[in-house]
Amino acid sequence: MKNPAPTTEPHDVNASFRGGGRSVDYLDQINKASIVALAEAGVLPADMAGRIAAAVLALIEDERRQPRAWSADYLDYEPKLLALIGADGSRLHCGRSRQDISATIARMNLRAGLLAQCAALDAARQAMLALAQQHKSTIIPAYTHGVQAQPTTLAHYLLGMGAALARSAARLRAAYGHVNQGPLGSAALTTSSFAIDRRRLAALLGFNGLVENAYDANHLAPVDTSLEVASALAIAAVQIGQLAQDLHAQYAAPAPWMTLQRGELVGVSSIMPQKRNPAALEQLRVQSSLLLGEMQAVTLLAHNVRTGMFDYRSYDPVPCARALALFELLRKVLGAIVVDKELALAEVHADYSTATEIADALLQRADLPFRIGHHFASALTDYGRAQKLSMREIPYREAARIYQTIADQPLPLSEREFAEVSSPEYMVFGRVGIGGPQLAEVDRMLAGQGELLAADKAWTNARIAELSQAEAMLDAAAAAVAANSTHD
Repeated sequence: MKNPAPTTEPHDVNASFRGGGRSVDYLDQINKASIVALAEAGVLPADMAGRIAAAVLALIEDERRQPRAWSADYLDYEPKLLALIGADGSRLHCGRSRQDISATIARMNLRAGLLAQCAALDAARQAMLALAQQHKSTIIPAYTHGVQAQPTTLAHYLLGMGAALARSAARLRAAYGHVNQGPLGSAALTTSSFAIDRRRLAALLGFNGLVENAYDANHLAPVDTSLEVASALAIAAVQIGQLAQDLHAQYAAPAPWMTLQRGELVGVSSIMPQKRNPAALEQLRVQSSLLLGEMQAVTLLAHNVRTGMFDYRSYDPVPCARALALFELLRKVLGAIVVDKELALAEVHADYSTATEIADALLQRADLPFRIGHHFASALTDYGRAQKLSMREIPYREAARIYQTIADQPLPLSEREFAEVSSPEYMVFGRVGIGGPQLAEVDRMLAGQGELLAADKAWTNARIAELSQAEAMLDAAAAAVAANSTHD
């Protein structure tokens, strides 16, 4: 598995601040919005605004015909504009600064990244629900302290992970609400003396509102909005790392009950022909750790820095490539999991994780205080391990003898009842609490998470449509201004 390529060369400290790719496109949109707002406010005469708009559109066409070697730094852009129409081209910059341009490009990169990340995470969540649907009755061991604790179902486990990832998706959507606020028109930090409508600028660029205070817009909000996005991604990275570790742990067994389909997700040793290495699970863990590190770097860049400093002014402050690759890898892994139900149940039978239910049953059926039942179940476990017997292999007469010794009375469970309450099936499917592994609850949670996922997908699609509509409005407005040009 290859690591996602870094977004900039590590030796070029200014690369991410000059921008490229999407950042250049966003500067183009900002320039179109600026000339529209200047024309509508009457800051520039219609003919002059038209000539500048026409030149801006011509530069965009020229840029699209050439390899991606352009810069998103306005000081690199302006000479090209002046070469087309002369000094009047500099009037495009009235009422703005590289400060608010940079803050705006950063937010446009952040929101595009967030929408892509939401879509990718939703696809992984869809794969998780599909796997859970297949394994509502598949009993598996669950662990605490790295030791088998109680049996549950694979669907129950996956729904737990699904709920965690749904919270991460909610954090990303919440961050979008703060990110999608427009800073353009705040200029360096106090706005300007030009009567430019900042709300119009925000609407033309697809923002839902303003970062109102001009100082905040350029020097405070760029930090905390980036940290909010980074925090949401860092939490998702931790969650996926937990999943990777849980799945990877199964490979320690000589005959694991969970494996991956042979193919690109599984590696083979160069010297040991029997090895089937879970390469994708290792990469899932590694990429989670690398993403967590990258998100911590966002915090470190902003930490202990005065407002107005260079450190946090990246056009792409929270690169999204690794997060997208991680979410896609998670989707692939979930789609490639192969489960041996019999081996999973055998692993449960090999330990004593149903002992809790014996204590519960003695309280429910014979009104025996829980601690006495707990002591009995613990003694049964010690006996079974000493005799190298599983719970279901312990003879009923021995169980009755141990109980008589502890409680000084006959075991109040028949042989049939004792076998029943010590079985994984009884323990798993006999649960009654909200959120348990019983089939009715699993079905309810599957339906609930499915509805939530559908709503989340609809939210993402709606935001994408909003941005598309805003861009169409911007293109039409810029073309209308350019139509006022009398320049050949």
